[in-house]
Parts: sequence; structure tokens; C-alpha cells
Amino acid sequence: MTHKISLKAFGHATSLLIASTFVICVLFDFLFPQQAMYSVWLTLLPGFEWITWQSFLLGLFESYLYGWYITLIWIPIYNYVGSKSK
Repeated sequence: MTHKISLKAFGHATSLLIASTFVICVLFDFLFPQQAMYSVWLTLLPGFEWITWQSFLLGLFESYLYGWYITLIWIPIYNYVGSKSK
């Protein structure tokens, strides 16, 4: 029996997970500035700077895109390998 994962469902789920993690991390940075990880976001998200509304929305959008990047690589590999296993 082969089980294929839906590209669309996995893409949105992964993207929402990464985008919500971004929001949680930004909130964490405001609550605990001494433990801030905004320097990581500066490295991972092109154009992101700490913090304006435009930058926050850009970071949210880029985080969502990272979810699709993972999906577009992972799901075809999973579905191919899953179809070959018995």
C-alpha cells in the first residue's frame, strides 16, 4: 500500500508552522530581550531588520515561503521513495 502526501496540504501546514514560529520568536524577543534571537532572523531572512511593521510582514512572508521550499523538496522525495517501498 502506498500513501502519497498531498503537496498542497503539506505545503500550507509546514508554512503555517514556520510562520507561527516566527511570530512566537518575535514575541519572545520582546519579552526577553536579553535572550533575543533576532540576529538569527537577520541572517535567515533577506531584507529583514529589527523591527518595523514592514519588516515583520516581510519576515512573516519569507517564513511562509521557507515552508514551501521545504515542501517542494521533501514531498516529491517522500512520495517517490514511498512508491518504491513494498
